[in-house]
Amino acid sequence: MFLDRDGTLVRDSGYPHRDEDYELLPGVAAALRRLREAGFRLAIVTNQSGIGRGIFGEADFARFQARLIADLARSGVAIERTYHCPHGPDAGCDCRKPAPGMLWRARDELGADLAASWVIGDGARDVELAARAGCGGAVRIRPAPGGDGEAARPPRYAEAPDLAGAVDVVSKWPIES
Repeated sequence: MFLDRDGTLVRDSGYPHRDEDYELLPGVAAALRRLREAGFRLAIVTNQSGIGRGIFGEADFARFQARLIADLARSGVAIERTYHCPHGPDAGCDCRKPAPGMLWRARDELGADLAASWVIGDGARDVELAARAGCGGAVRIRPAPGGDGEAARPPRYAEAPDLAGAVDVVSKWPIES
């Protein structure tokens, strides 16, 4: 299971990177425990263009991420790996979502079966990431009013109001690889 971070796991306050920006969204730990209990391995995939824009540095990202990982661990949730793209939108890299570079790294480093994987995130780019990487499914949570455009979609696609709702979708719609 590949999870977006900002707006999916933590409140998206606009480039969250400081202690005062940190707020785990309601129900996240319980929803992630359900995924782990269902046998999913969890990885975070997140665009962090604030680094490329000079708003904050890699050390700020690492500190914020360590707090999230520790908070989830205290709640009984293990995150296997975090992949992040530090580049700005115009960098032309292969890791900025919706480009599939982060998922290809996960495939190579973790042995992830992308065809049996899901992406959960709050943006059209998360859904398109799933399609471009060949994932079997994607759930878009809390879509913004008016949306942010249509995206390519994987074979199985749904929307949910929050992460708990996304887990409900995944549990009813398994993918066999």
